[in-house]
Amino acid sequence: MMNSKKIQAQLEKEQTHIKNQIAELVENDPFSNPDHVIDNAAVDTDVREQETHQRIEAEIKTLNTRLSNIKIALDRLTKGQYGYCKRCNKTIPEKRLALIPESIYCVACESQIKG
Repeated sequence: MMNSKKIQAQLEKEQTHIKNQIAELVENDPFSNPDHVIDNAAVDTDVREQETHQRIEAEIKTLNTRLSNIKIALDRLTKGQYGYCKRCNKTIPEKRLALIPESIYCVACESQIKG
């Protein structure tokens, strides 16, 4: 079956990687700069900055969802529930876990949840 120490290390490594990605995105967000000034003379710049800000916010939201799932997966790992769907309790295929180690749902349940 699965090596829980290896899985834990993989999840923790991904967790650190995602936290670093979020920090980098925040750093690149023009709206996170305390010196950011809205200059009415440069409307095209403001539009570009707004688009960049919205893209970064969307990426951060996605990454935070992954972080949340990693935390749940780590918790389920310590409880011996890792690899089983949180919804239907069926085994999550190892190929899915290899691709998305923070998976907490099987494909069928995930698609029903996301509608």
